[in-house]
Amino acid sequence: MNYYKEIKNKLIDNEIYAKVKDYSKERHRVITYFEIGRLLTEAGSKYGEDIIQKYSDKLMIEVGKKYNKRTLFRMKQFYIIFSNEKVSPLATQLTWSHYTELLPIKDKNKMLYYVNIFIELNLSRNELRNRIKSNEYERLPLESKNKLLDKEKSKVTDLIKNPIIIKNKYNYEIISEKILKQLIIEDIESFLEELGSGFTFIKSEYSIKIGDTYNYIDLLLYNIKFKCYVVIELKITALKKEYIGQIQTYMNYIDKNIKTIEENTTVGIIIVKRNDKYIMEYCSDERILTREYVFI
Repeated sequence: MNYYKEIKNKLIDNEIYAKVKDYSKERHRVITYFEIGRLLTEAGSKYGEDIIQKYSDKLMIEVGKKYNKRTLFRMKQFYIIFSNEKVSPLATQLTWSHYTELLPIKDKNKMLYYVNIFIELNLSRNELRNRIKSNEYERLPLESKNKLLDKEKSKVTDLIKNPIIIKNKYNYEIISEKILKQLIIEDIESFLEELGSGFTFIKSEYSIKIGDTYNYIDLLLYNIKFKCYVVIELKITALKKEYIGQIQTYMNYIDKNIKTIEENTTVGIIIVKRNDKYIMEYCSDERILTREYVFI
C-alpha cells in the first residue's frame, strides 16, 4: 500500500468536502483524521516512526502548511486513543477543535472524563478549555473518579469538586460570610457548574420557621437530575461539629415540610475555609459532605 498517496488523497478530499458540505463538514473532518491516524500507525509500524516527519514535509508543500508534523502526530494519537471498541463511538461526537484541547492530556481517564462532560453539556471549545485549565478532573474525589471509570451509577454529590473555586472579582482581603455569599450569588452560574450537573438556584437566605424561631438557609438549591433539594451552608472558618448539627436541622425541615414523596431526600453541603476529616469521620449522616473553597 502507498500510505502517503492514500493520506494525501484523503486530506485533499476533506479540503474539498469542507468547502461544499457545510452542514456535516466537521464530522467528515474528524472521520478523515481518524482514518489518517490509522494509516500513519500502520505506516509507522512498517517504515519506522520518522515516517510522520517525511510525510508532513511533503504534505505541507502539496496540500497545505497546516499538515505539519505536530498535526499528523495528533491524528495518530487520536486514532490510538479512540480505536478501542469501548470508546470509538465517542470519536465523532466532538469537533476537531475540541480534540486539539484534549489530545495533549496524557491521562486517558482524564481525557474521557472531559469527552463525557462535553457530550452531556454540549460545551464550546472555550468552555472545555476553561474546565481543563481549572483542573476540574484533579479536583474530583478519588471515589468519584473510580465510579466514572467503572461506569457505576453516580450520586448527586459525586461530581462536586474540591476545592470549589469562587471568583473574588473585587479582590476582597477580608472575607465575611456575607461577602462570600455575595460573590457566589453574583456569579451563580459558575458556582452551580462547580457543583456538577443539574443544579438550579432557588433562593439565598431561605426562611424556615422552627418552633417560634426563624432560621435562614444560606443557599437553597434543587438538583433536577437527581430530584432532590440541596442545602448549602457557607462558613469562613474551619469545619466545626456544630455546623453539622445546624445543616442536619435544615435538611430535616426541608424533607418534612417541602419535599414531596416523589423526590429524594435532601442533601447538605457545608462549604468551609478548611476541612476536618476527623469531624466528618464521626458524622453518621451520609447526606452531608464538606468542601473547601479557594478564591481566584
